[in-house]
Amino acid sequence: MPSEETARVVAALADRGYNADREAVTLLARAPDRKRAIDRAVELAPDDALVLSAEHASRALEPTTQSGGRTHTTPDVSDDTAAGSHPSVSGGDRQPKQQEGEEILQSKQGGRPRRQSPPSRLKNEGNGRDSPAAAVSGDIQSTGTGEYGDFVSVFRDRYERLSEMLRGRVTHRPAAAVADLSDNSEAAMIGMVADAYTTSGGHWRFELEDTSGTYPCMVLADSKPAAKAPRVLCDEVIAVEGEISKRRGDDEGVMFVDSLQFPNVPRTHSPSTADRQVRAALVSDVHVGSQEFLADAWGRFTDWLHSDAAADVEYLLLAGDMVEGVGVYPGQDEELDIVDIYDQYEQFSEHLKEVPGDMELVMIPGNHDSVRLAEPQPAFDDELRSIMSAHDATISANPSTVTVEGVSVLMYHGVSLDELIAELPGAAYEDPAKTMRYLLEKRHLAPQYGGQVRIAPEERDHLVIEEVPDIFHAGHVHKFGYTRHNGVLTVNSSCWQSQTDFQASVNLDPDVAYAPIVDLQTLEMGYAQFA
Repeated sequence: MPSEETARVVAALADRGYNADREAVTLLARAPDRKRAIDRAVELAPDDALVLSAEHASRALEPTTQSGGRTHTTPDVSDDTAAGSHPSVSGGDRQPKQQEGEEILQSKQGGRPRRQSPPSRLKNEGNGRDSPAAAVSGDIQSTGTGEYGDFVSVFRDRYERLSEMLRGRVTHRPAAAVADLSDNSEAAMIGMVADAYTTSGGHWRFELEDTSGTYPCMVLADSKPAAKAPRVLCDEVIAVEGEISKRRGDDEGVMFVDSLQFPNVPRTHSPSTADRQVRAALVSDVHVGSQEFLADAWGRFTDWLHSDAAADVEYLLLAGDMVEGVGVYPGQDEELDIVDIYDQYEQFSEHLKEVPGDMELVMIPGNHDSVRLAEPQPAFDDELRSIMSAHDATISANPSTVTVEGVSVLMYHGVSLDELIAELPGAAYEDPAKTMRYLLEKRHLAPQYGGQVRIAPEERDHLVIEEVPDIFHAGHVHKFGYTRHNGVLTVNSSCWQSQTDFQASVNLDPDVAYAPIVDLQTLEMGYAQFA
């Protein structure tokens, strides 16, 4: 069966909100009246079915008996009528911009016949199997009650897991044992940072806490670790080595630090890659419902996904803020095009239908979405899932890790980037990927508690970056950027919303309608702008 015929069936089913297995697509593509067969397959499918099986297709192809026992058929319709027309991006006045010699995003004139959807390659970390609607590691069921013990549990878990990453690097002692050392003794300690500040002399002082107690540490302004000290945040876990000084006469003393280490991604990390030519689009911050939502730009992007140039783009990863939300910031109601949150998701679902039906989708929530604000954010509830069911997307928590074609992608919406940009020297909205590198350095997605990031107390700290990803994908700050850190590709997506009055009031000039595209076989980056 020619690939064009099956591709048109896949596109037609996607327009109706359905996926189909390979055999079902083949059967429908061979029907004398393909459009009628597709319509009947959808009509006969159970209400809760999102993927049409071969059985559904076979039932749709059974002869319809009319009066006199005759079978009624109608002439075959044109392919464009059956599958819908998908003009390319270059068909309009604007074209996707080719950046830095990236030939991979050059669109072509005319519609693209999408290939038949292969079996899902989203690895289900829970059971080690591939499945058509695969889950991803990181999805959570909230267990926190807000009691004191919950906070103790999450911080103890953070300390244990991050300190384990550092234990092979230093011969450390507990805080209580360090306090008993004599003057001029060499010591090393692993602990969680508390009460960090800069002294009047320009030095850095902080308390390190472990399960045995706390001990004060000092980084002198002219010492070797002074370059790292400004990046130390409260509540992160670090390792230090230095010399104990009790010259002031106190029993405890202080450690003058001459070596400071973050958990960090090992320099020896070698990322995994796909074993075939396949690409993924990394997108975030769609913001449907805002008066500034760029529907035309989104349409140009999805048209491009239907073009020959995107034939091997098989995955779309959405890192939060599907909709604008309601009541997220003061005066937001004056900037809404859709004022009901469920209507926003309904409209988002309509825009999602523009994506080719054979693409695998993964979605996590963001701070504008209708889930709890505290991180980790559980995945969308059943009601919202049912609204966004057109593509049978894999929906998970924020953060989550998805394994695509053997490549591990850490997806995090990115609210903590605001806090790091405010706290760390050199961090800036204009270079979001650099700020993401700091999170990899600290091996935690929200290292500082009590700031701008609301953190929910759970039995386990789901924000620890325990396994090193091959790609780190975030959004939130509405700026586009990418870089590499010890072998990890970090990508911050742009947004699909032009500047709002609120953004103007806080001097945020967003990057709009960029589509980062990653070659999973080489981990090389390409991108185009569809604004």
